[in-house]
Amino acid sequence: MTQLIDGQKLAESIRGKAALRVRAMTVIPGLAVILVGHDPASETYVRLKGLACQEVGINFELHRFEDSASTAEIIELIERLNNDPKVQGILVQLPLPNQDTNKIIAAINPNKDVDGFHKTNLEKLKKGKPAIASAVALGVMKLLESTQIKPAGKKAAVVSSVLFAEPILHLLKDRGIEAEVVSPKSELDLKDFDIVVVAVGKPGLITGKIIKQGSIIIDVGTTRIGKRIVGDVDQTSVMGIADFLSPVPGGVGPMTIAMLLLNVLKATSLQKK
Repeated sequence: MTQLIDGQKLAESIRGKAALRVRAMTVIPGLAVILVGHDPASETYVRLKGLACQEVGINFELHRFEDSASTAEIIELIERLNNDPKVQGILVQLPLPNQDTNKIIAAINPNKDVDGFHKTNLEKLKKGKPAIASAVALGVMKLLESTQIKPAGKKAAVVSSVLFAEPILHLLKDRGIEAEVVSPKSELDLKDFDIVVVAVGKPGLITGKIIKQGSIIIDVGTTRIGKRIVGDVDQTSVMGIADFLSPVPGGVGPMTIAMLLLNVLKATSLQKK
């Protein structure tokens, strides 16, 4: 029988602890989010991040750009935010419509990079050094830990882009899990993997026919269909085959926001040093 992993419940616990930490701080942390364009999913995520910050007492500011904004315009704002003492965390909501994502991420002060995508943070993770890790990757790991599986000897596939997969790979390997990126463009056969993390944005991509009996499936994909948000996993077909499944919604989404709050607190502590 497949057990659904309750990311909402886990996230509520983490947000509660974050609120207690904020109340004990002498400096109120601030998060600046940059939103480019009007993608409905991105709009939803940013709104939820703002509400979560409000809940725990983190100052939240939103900076909007139109789709046509240049990479240089966005970098100019980031440079101002890098030097703003009221801003401890900077997040650029991805994906960007037309801009150079790598250049924009590279412009963020690594100690304010609460999304954990800056090359400096990725290099530290790769070397096993303390760093700000991707909030999504941290959320994925918390969901995996909640299953209480023993990581030794497990194999994991991350079905996604390399940019998204890299921090997850490092965190998995740190826990002794053999992990690799599997291109979503290939014909998928995931029966050799005990753990599958998928983030493509293609509903129904992962079915029961291509996964291992008893595996753990973490669904990061999100696609809006009408008024519904659906993931990359065909839940009906994997039920009874996977041992654990993180649902969409209610799985990785709330966990990512909860871990983002912890990243803002971590960034705040780094900037005190």
